[in-house]
Amino acid sequence: MASAPGDTSPEVVVTVASSPRMRAAIADAIGDAARVVYLADLEPGKRGAALSSGRALLSSGSLDELDGDDELGLIAGVGLLQLLSAGANSVPFGRIPPEVVVASNAGAYAGPMAEHVLALTLALAKRLPQNHAALARGEFDQSRPNLELRGSVVGILGYGGIGRASAELFRAFGARIHAIGRSRGDPPEGVEWFGTLEDLDELLGAADVVLIALPLTRSTRGLIGRRELSLMKPRAILVNPARAAILDEGALYEHMREHPEFSAGIDAWWHEPRDHSSFSTERPLFELPNLLGSPHNSAITRGSLSAAAGRAAENVSRFLAGDPPRHVVDRSEYLDPA
Repeated sequence: MASAPGDTSPEVVVTVASSPRMRAAIADAIGDAARVVYLADLEPGKRGAALSSGRALLSSGSLDELDGDDELGLIAGVGLLQLLSAGANSVPFGRIPPEVVVASNAGAYAGPMAEHVLALTLALAKRLPQNHAALARGEFDQSRPNLELRGSVVGILGYGGIGRASAELFRAFGARIHAIGRSRGDPPEGVEWFGTLEDLDELLGAADVVLIALPLTRSTRGLIGRRELSLMKPRAILVNPARAAILDEGALYEHMREHPEFSAGIDAWWHEPRDHSSFSTERPLFELPNLLGSPHNSAITRGSLSAAAGRAAENVSRFLAGDPPRHVVDRSEYLDPA
């Protein structure tokens, strides 16, 4: 699929700023299949030609790096828009030509995120934040029991890359895995119980730990609210490294305030800094001793971004070779019905 001699039109355009390690990973994945052009390296007057002639684009989830509708309109001829992000909820589908195929980078960050999920869960299961605060106050309560993961039920909402990677770690501790996937069928290997979102209430009631590993779509937005939280065990642990809007912030605050034995580990937040804004919460969540938070960095480890870039570029390479790309996004899950 290499270009003919003298043909200067790029075949793959990378629209996001990329580190040398990310560029090396992309180059390794694309190989000789195409030339790779970085939008950040081009003079302003040449950006439009690159976007118009590219066979594939490798971009962020939000496409904020493109200059509004003018540049978005130039990508109608692109065969594949490959995202670096695993989620597609920030993609402006209504402004992207409908003929452009969009593929997510699903599972690209599953390994580091699963470790982060386990860290949050263990810290809350062993009441480390509460015990540390109590010790700092001079209190030494050795009688309060911790949660043991061995034999506990871990309910995983979304059995994709993050869900499977997390399940593997939880199983190493002797936990029993219940999971919800896209379609009903026989449980995957190592999963004791398997259902769909129609079975959500059953999973919530059985789980000692609930992990949200779903994409944010029209059907999952606001999925976990006051009613769903009330179905969970009084001492359950809820962990959300996915997307904040799947979980109702106000309902979570009220539930944790009313049920101090319940705890939550939150990595994805409702009001994250963007465009020079500051981090904030609508409710005083950080006054609650049963909350443990992290700044949406569960996917960020040394080398994780370059590895994810390489994975995304491998999907582009599949497309250039004539194979169907993986993780094609169904726009109907994100666009409101007409």
